[in-house]
Amino acid sequence: MKLHIAFKILAILLVFFTLSAGLLVDVPALNILNETIRNLFFHVTSWFAMVFLFIASFTYSIRYLRTGSPADDLRARVFVETGMIFGAAGLVTGMLWANFTWGSYWVPDPKLNGAAIALLAYLAYGVLRNSLQDSIQRAKVSAVYNVFAFVMMVLFIFILPRMTDSLHPGNGGNPAFSSYDLDDNMRLVFYPAIIGWILLGLWMTEIRIRIANLKKT
Repeated sequence: MKLHIAFKILAILLVFFTLSAGLLVDVPALNILNETIRNLFFHVTSWFAMVFLFIASFTYSIRYLRTGSPADDLRARVFVETGMIFGAAGLVTGMLWANFTWGSYWVPDPKLNGAAIALLAYLAYGVLRNSLQDSIQRAKVSAVYNVFAFVMMVLFIFILPRMTDSLHPGNGGNPAFSSYDLDDNMRLVFYPAIIGWILLGLWMTEIRIRIANLKKT
């Protein structure tokens, strides 16, 4: 129990640190990016949290297909829902960043399009669940689809953008942030921010699972 509380306190501290230090820490003065590079602490870290939560959902879907446990199906569903929140945050902050750096909220970039496709695939997961009435059938079909959606997410976000031209750092021949402008000051915020958003996502998921279980009683 004490360890459980410690993780929540750590999540609060890291998120507060990210929100404050992310706006105050000195950042490199770069052409085009300028102060918008601070969005790295919020945009990229949101995607990290999203991917972590989708991995957890994928794992529980695999477990459900092996065990048939309704608890595993519930966790798989809620992890997707929480992951979508961070995915939406990543998409919105990315659009704002794109408008400042590329002159438009949306450009024909493979990573942008891939992220949108991946989120639509997970949105379809929720639509699929709501369309099935039988609980066992819903859980089985959703678990299989969730595995498919996870593979699509990996393909469209991590693989295809690296095989084509992309405006994003680390894709299409562009150097990654860490190789040319992620200085020590930014690293002191960036890495704690990743941990903070992930812990916050786990906390949100736990609360949603408890609410779902209470509704069953």
